[in-house]
Amino acid sequence: MNKSHCYCVIMAGGNGVRIWPVSRNAKPKQFLDVADTGKTFIQSTFERFSKIVPKENILIVTGDRYRKLIAEQLPEVAPENVLYEPYSRSTAPCIAYATYTLLKRDPEAKIVVTPSDHLIEDEEVFVETIEKSFDYIDGNDVLMTLGVVPTRPDTNYGYIQACGGSEAYKKGVPLQVKTFTEKPDRELAQVFINTGEFFWNAGIFIWKAQTIRQEMEKHLPEVTKLFNGWENVLGTPLEGEFIARTYTDCANISIDYGVMEKTDRAWICPVQFKWNDVGTWESLYNIIPTKDQKGNAISAEKTLIEDTRDVLVVTPSKKKLIAIKGLEDYMVIDTEDALVICPKDDKKFKEFISGIAMPEYEKYR
Repeated sequence: MNKSHCYCVIMAGGNGVRIWPVSRNAKPKQFLDVADTGKTFIQSTFERFSKIVPKENILIVTGDRYRKLIAEQLPEVAPENVLYEPYSRSTAPCIAYATYTLLKRDPEAKIVVTPSDHLIEDEEVFVETIEKSFDYIDGNDVLMTLGVVPTRPDTNYGYIQACGGSEAYKKGVPLQVKTFTEKPDRELAQVFINTGEFFWNAGIFIWKAQTIRQEMEKHLPEVTKLFNGWENVLGTPLEGEFIARTYTDCANISIDYGVMEKTDRAWICPVQFKWNDVGTWESLYNIIPTKDQKGNAISAEKTLIEDTRDVLVVTPSKKKLIAIKGLEDYMVIDTEDALVICPKDDKKFKEFISGIAMPEYEKYR
């Protein structure tokens, strides 16, 4: 692959609320080593993509409040390669900001856009996949997304249906996208898997900057019009004020909903490497390899557990005894100032912790 004009944009602005209380507003999951790999998510992501594009071509888009964390965890990233968002507005405004920034630097830019919180095994296969995708968009003005061949009816992921039938993905070539479905229930997810036409939406995109610009300006004018005048201000002392004003009026909308579900240029590259989006406690439980005979995944020094199965236990304490009896499909998450005991179901957990938005719980967010 010719790496000329190749860039990576790492999206790292989320608050990671679905793995609260370990992930907090002041230090969300992308800056944590939740998976116990020895590196934080954002450090692992930066290292992974530095094998694909030059390090100086990697941009980080994150929240303004995380300046200190970026400096501590990624000191090798040049200041001009970190774009700070004043407010979290989901992925479409984030991608618009990064796209216009790169277009000003390099009108021929080709970009891989990635979240910062993925676990990926078989990294050699992953690198090869991204490189092949870069080669494909060289000759095709498409919006490429990676689709992971599903191994279970996981309800935490979005699903993408590809054209060509159940055997098409085995040819190892990109396929045109037919439909997107966001987080189906378990029964529908199983139907999707049985067809052989559906893939987990990895949320990793590869495209030319000019192509995504055209499609955003076509399908998301309410966002892109707010960036009018970007040619004169991005990369100048006026950028901060311009972005603050833009984000104040910007809609909270994802690139999937705003562009990918509407464009006729969406293509998918089916992949079979091991991939996990560690976005929830349930997804973390699913990838932990060391469970006891009753399916309990325990990260604790001292435990007393009886009549309990399929439970996730997480605590950083080396002194506290965790004693549990009679729980099934629950999680017990213990931190210094918060203890959560809740069914190990992402939807139930999301509904439950919505309560921490109340003013009296502000110090725990």
